Amino acid sequence: MEVGQLQRSFLEYTSALFREGFLDGQFGQLQLLQDESNPDFVVEVVSLFFEDSQRILTDLTTALDQKNVDFKKIDAHVHQLKGSSSSIGAQRVRNACIAFRNFCEEKKVEACVRCLQQVNQEYLLVKTKLEALFRLEQQIVAAGGVIPVLNDF
Repeated sequence: MEVGQLQRSFLEYTSALFREGFLDGQFGQLQLLQDESNPDFVVEVVSLFFEDSQRILTDLTTALDQKNVDFKKIDAHVHQLKGSSSSIGAQRVRNACIAFRNFCEEKKVEACVRCLQQVNQEYLLVKTKLEALFRLEQQIVAAGGVIPVLNDF
């Protein structure tokens, strides 16, 4: 595929991620921080988000499997995930975390388990979408192109 076509695909795909609510303006702000001196900034930040999120989701699963559920501990994990998802602009993950925290306050185990499933699903979706976006970036660079910037996020 030629560079121009890859760049158009990149812009269309990125626009769709914003339009469908996977990402919000915070992701666009991250992209603006990336430059020649730090060309992998966004990938590095998002990779850290993936690592942290996987650990938190594992901790949440373990915490909800306990006989005596510690809702304060669960809420602290969900709060951390909400913050990290907000920091990269993973809007749907953040929104699922908000609902999850409400059920933590109400101390409803079954509802928290359902919310964990929803958060996990949203996390896996955004992870898949961002990995595809980063592969597209790699193809553009490999073809000798420059990553286009979406200005209206």
